[in-house]
Amino acid sequence: MSFVDPAVLIALVAIPLLIGWYLRQQRHRAGAAAAFSAPALSASVTPRRPRWRRHIPMVALAVLIIAAARPERTVAVPVDTGTIMLVNDTSGSMAATDVKPTRLAAAEKAANQFLHGVPASMRVGLIEFNTHVWLLQSPTTDHAQVSSALTQLRVTGGTAIGDALQTALHAIASVPKEGGKKPPGAIVLLSDGANDVGPDPISAAQQAAAGHIPIYTVELGTPGGTVTEKRGNRTITVPVPPNPAQLEEIARVSHGQAFTAQDAKGLDATYQHLGAELGHKKVKHEMTASFAGGGLALLLLGGVASLAWFGRLI
Repeated sequence: MSFVDPAVLIALVAIPLLIGWYLRQQRHRAGAAAAFSAPALSASVTPRRPRWRRHIPMVALAVLIIAAARPERTVAVPVDTGTIMLVNDTSGSMAATDVKPTRLAAAEKAANQFLHGVPASMRVGLIEFNTHVWLLQSPTTDHAQVSSALTQLRVTGGTAIGDALQTALHAIASVPKEGGKKPPGAIVLLSDGANDVGPDPISAAQQAAAGHIPIYTVELGTPGGTVTEKRGNRTITVPVPPNPAQLEEIARVSHGQAFTAQDAKGLDATYQHLGAELGHKKVKHEMTASFAGGGLALLLLGGVASLAWFGRLI
C-alpha cells in the first residue's frame, strides 16, 4: 500500500500524545475518586468503566488520518492492447537434449502455451535468430499465424542476440498508433548462450529501456548440456552450458526480468507466468473512501456503545 499524500501521516504522531494526555487525566480522576471513597465502597460509587470502548475514538482518528493521506494499492487489470515480440534462439546449442525432447522443441511448445495465455487483442510477433535474424511473423492479433511460424524454427549457426533485439524493436516501432498513442510493447527473449555474432545486445537493451520496452529473458538449459558435431570423419561431443550473465544484464538494463528454466516443465511454467504478467498491467486503486468509511463507522460505533451502556458519550 502507498499514499498519494504521505505527509498527512505526520498527524499520526499526535495520537500517542493524546493517549498520554488521556491516561494522565484518567489517573487524576482515579486519585480523586480514591480520596473521597473507601476501597470497600468503590464498586458501588465508581461507575462502570468503558475499558476497551475508550480506545475506539483513538482508533477511529488514526483511520481517518490514514484516509486523509489517500491510501492506494496496486492491482492488476487486463491489458486491452499491446505488442509482444517472441525472440527465439535457434543456434546449434538449441539441439541439446538436456531439456526434453530438445531445447528448441521445448521452447516451441512453451511459446504455444504462451499464446494461449495472452489476451486475443494482444499483438504477438516472432523472430528466429542464430548467426542471422529472420522476422518469421510481424506483430498480429492472429495468434494462429504465430503458432504456425513456430514450426519453421530450425537449429543452426551462432548467436546474434544484438541483431535479434534490434529487429524486435523495429517490429514494435512499426505497429500503428491507437488513439494517437503507441501501444505498449515488450520482448520475450529465449536463449541458452551469449552473443557471439553482430552488435552488442546491451546497446539494444539500452534502446529498449529508452523506449519503455522491457525485455524478459529466459535462460534455457542445464550445465551438463551437450551437442554432437561432425568434424571431418569424426563425431565429437561439445558441451553447451547456458550462459546466464548476459541475459540477466539485458533484462536489468531494459527494466525487464530474467528467468531460468532447466527442464520442459520449468520452461512451461515460466511462459505461463509471462503470459499472465504481460496480459495485465498494474494500476493504482485509491482506497480513501474505504478508510474514511471505516473511521466514521468506528466513531459511530463508539458513540452508540457509550449511549447504550452509560447514557452519555464518553
